[in-house]
Amino acid sequence: MEIKASTKFLRIAPRKVQIVAALVRGQNVNRALALLRFVNKSASLYMIKLIKSAVANAEAKGTVDIDNLYVKFINVTAGPTMKRFRAAPMGRPAKIRKRMCHINLVLDEK
Repeated sequence: MEIKASTKFLRIAPRKVQIVAALVRGQNVNRALALLRFVNKSASLYMIKLIKSAVANAEAKGTVDIDNLYVKFINVTAGPTMKRFRAAPMGRPAKIRKRMCHINLVLDEK
């Protein structure tokens, strides 16, 4: 049985989150959480929170064995971009793009 969880409008660029998502794709949930604790990326904290949320969803259903869960699918997509301006040489404006991302996670039993 598939268990889903998602995070929307996360204020980290999608390229940074995709690196962490590639580490946990296909891993057992317990192994993925242990691995993410030692990853030195800010996205790993949000990924831990998302996986724990999906496990809580599985516990709420009650028909799933939590020890057999693994990360079946994880997808990081680009969200909206906030556009800001900063002063550049000679008073010209320089664009700053503050990117956001959405993360979709699916857990399944082995």
